[in-house]
Amino acid sequence: MALIGLVRVSTDKQKTQRQHDALDPICLKVIEEKASGKLATHDRPELLTALSYIREGDLLTVQEVDRLGRNLLEGLIVLNDLFQQGVGVKVLEGIAAGEHTERSFTLDLALALAEDRRRDIVRKTKNGLETARNLGKVGGRRPVVDDDKRAAILERRRRGESIRTIAAGVKVSVGVVHKTLTNTNTNADADADADAEQATATAQRIEPL
Repeated sequence: MALIGLVRVSTDKQKTQRQHDALDPICLKVIEEKASGKLATHDRPELLTALSYIREGDLLTVQEVDRLGRNLLEGLIVLNDLFQQGVGVKVLEGIAAGEHTERSFTLDLALALAEDRRRDIVRKTKNGLETARNLGKVGGRRPVVDDDKRAAILERRRRGESIRTIAAGVKVSVGVVHKTLTNTNTNADADADADAEQATATAQRIEPL
């Protein structure tokens, strides 16, 4: 009996290493799939590729059962398709861990719990971002350039160093250096315009002697 692994992610930003760590050591072949809007197995080319390696007695193997589908409905459709084709499934982790050749309450429950967990994560993330916005904060990554690096970039530029040299010295990308300089110049121009407008307004208020 051989194990054929299926690694699945929903977006390009998601990492697959944890799934590969679980599957690569035990599987004869591991196929990686990015989730699509298709539900049935015959509409998923990577899944079909994985199934093409399966011989009688082999098992399609996933880290957790929810890797077969993004939600309860999709997972059930895929499992039904697989079992009707005589393909067994091996799940490595979670309450459904084990080998399966037919639907069971445990499989259905595992898919339902996984969907509920995803909904909870989405809800908490949305609430956290909304709270941050209400507090005047913006969620996301911390800025690459802090005040010290910004000062170093500006000082090196003042000394005439090239953008590439600055990037290497400060250990940031060329794009970050360029953006920092551009933003600084834009802010400086805005401050200069504001000063000029203030001076003009002041002069207009002063009556000639």
